[in-house]
Amino acid sequence: MEDCCRHSLLSHLSSLLLLFQLPFAGSAEEFVVIGPSDPIVAMLGGDVMLPCHLSPAMDMENMELRWFRSKFSEAAFIYQNQQEQREEQLAQYAGRTSLVKDFLTQGEAAMRIHKVQAFDNGLYTCLFRKGNFYEEANLELMVAGVGSAPQVHIQGPEEDGIRVMCMASGWFPKPQVQWRALSGEKFLTFSETYAQDAEGLYSVEAALVVRDSSSGNVTCSVLNAILGQEKVMAIFIPEPFFPQTSPWKPAFMVTLTVLTLLIFGAAYYTKREHTAKQQERQEWEKLHRDKEEDQQTKEKVLKDRGDILVLSSLASCVAFQTGGNLFTCLPGERHSCMQSSGMVVFILLPHGLTPCPR
Repeated sequence: MEDCCRHSLLSHLSSLLLLFQLPFAGSAEEFVVIGPSDPIVAMLGGDVMLPCHLSPAMDMENMELRWFRSKFSEAAFIYQNQQEQREEQLAQYAGRTSLVKDFLTQGEAAMRIHKVQAFDNGLYTCLFRKGNFYEEANLELMVAGVGSAPQVHIQGPEEDGIRVMCMASGWFPKPQVQWRALSGEKFLTFSETYAQDAEGLYSVEAALVVRDSSSGNVTCSVLNAILGQEKVMAIFIPEPFFPQTSPWKPAFMVTLTVLTLLIFGAAYYTKREHTAKQQERQEWEKLHRDKEEDQQTKEKVLKDRGDILVLSSLASCVAFQTGGNLFTCLPGERHSCMQSSGMVVFILLPHGLTPCPR
């Protein structure tokens, strides 16, 4: 009985040992994708490789290999069915990416980007698929470019000092600007303005106001922090360029302010007087027009009644009768005689009425 049990136990142990020695179903399909732990630096205009590899190492020739940006559909490169697939590739990578196939059988693959652009900067994901199983890894590409040397010039006086400008373009990423005096001391207060062109490259304008005439030379440096490369330009500011300060300057400013106020006051008073005289003249002209219109109205009424006779005779004397009365008027080129209040005769001339001798 004991021999039987012992034999049965040995049989089970042997079966278990054989089972452990067999590979698990599907374990041959599993793997881990590993990417570089540090960011990859690429120079503008150059080429760069984004590598990923499998663990454990295995042949990748029949796998799907994909490098994409933030979304799965934003593919930079796709390798499937042992050839490149371009249908889902972003337009910005068309003709600029390829697969490094040298070590596919050893579980290593890399996407090469040609003619690196600022657009290529950022995070990527490499995804490897075999059948229904896939794994992925993240990696970062840091694009860097050194642009033009800074151009420095004096813009002019400002705030008891000299305003100096520094300009540079074609840098990526955004560069760092620093001003220094001849002694090497840094200027901490200055303004910066950045802009990006259509290719994503940065230009910068930095303005500094130098107030110490003993500064002499000042330098402007533009630095690419990723590459640790900078370009520097210096400029000499002659001391006579600085505004001269004197103890009477505050008093002069006060005097100038008072004079300005007096000028403005005098201008206001003159304008007010001119406006008043103009209004007075307009009122007088209006009164004169009203008087003339009233006179013309009266004459028209008298003429309509027949009390006005227009004469153009050149005789020595003209007599006429109207309203039952006889009147005599002196000759004239063109005048009228009229009876007013029944007894007085007037001659109507262009400038008004004058008495006519009877």
